[in-house]
Amino acid sequence: MLKFSCADYTFPVLERSEALRLVKLLGFHHVDVGLFARSSHFSPIELLASPRSYTARILHDLKAAELSVSDVFVQIGVDPGEHAANDPSPAVRSKNRDVFTRALEFCVALGCSHLTGLPGVFHPAVSRDLDWKLAVEEAARRIAECASAGVRYAIEPHVDSICADVESTRAFVDAAAGLTLTLDYGHFIMVGETSARVHDLLPFASHVHVRGGAIGRLQTSVQENAIDFSGMISGLQRLGYTGFLALEYVWVDWKGCNRTDNVSETLLLRRELESTASMTTKKG
Repeated sequence: MLKFSCADYTFPVLERSEALRLVKLLGFHHVDVGLFARSSHFSPIELLASPRSYTARILHDLKAAELSVSDVFVQIGVDPGEHAANDPSPAVRSKNRDVFTRALEFCVALGCSHLTGLPGVFHPAVSRDLDWKLAVEEAARRIAECASAGVRYAIEPHVDSICADVESTRAFVDAAAGLTLTLDYGHFIMVGETSARVHDLLPFASHVHVRGGAIGRLQTSVQENAIDFSGMISGLQRLGYTGFLALEYVWVDWKGCNRTDNVSETLLLRRELESTASMTTKKG
């Protein structure tokens, strides 16, 4: 049986407590927490400033909304290139590690066993080989740190990252033993990859982001969607996937991700996924 969650950052215009209540009102029991530098709900800066009191406030809001946390997604910089995991500067990477450790502690305190980060980007000032090496090293460090806390670590491959296509993503997973994926088909479909190719990454997925997508468009309505969600669900069912499908419509002025009605599309997509899962189960 599929498990669904919804991202808090689907509704960034609302206050945190309001966004959490809306997630519950939409019929979800789990929420994906976006610990983003740009977030209006969960702030790495506030967490670092006062870890205990900040975590206590978050736990209070989650309890009030009757929600459990399915994933903590940490992004240290305002955009993926700022404070990237593989930043060439040792000082920046050291700072990143401090933030990551706090994020992991936060994840554990929220009763969550899954943490997502970004893989890194290519930096014009250094060679691609060095960028790749640093990214793999930092991923290995994060995997080990999470494992010691009983948390699974995943990276989300994304456009403009060092894992911007299926081939590079598979190579990165092979290079970092124990790494899993928070898989979002949209990042691959946008740049012209086929759903059939992305299906090959399903065995490495520990968390899945779902929203409509198409060539040249990172986020679309369900009606305009070109992602083969039926094939994705069939593949997950064959693999015995036990993770979440996180409804992850976002509202941000990046890649045109502020042009959808997130409430309606979240409900429509969940219904479509539930219907698809029901049909594929009957066929099986």
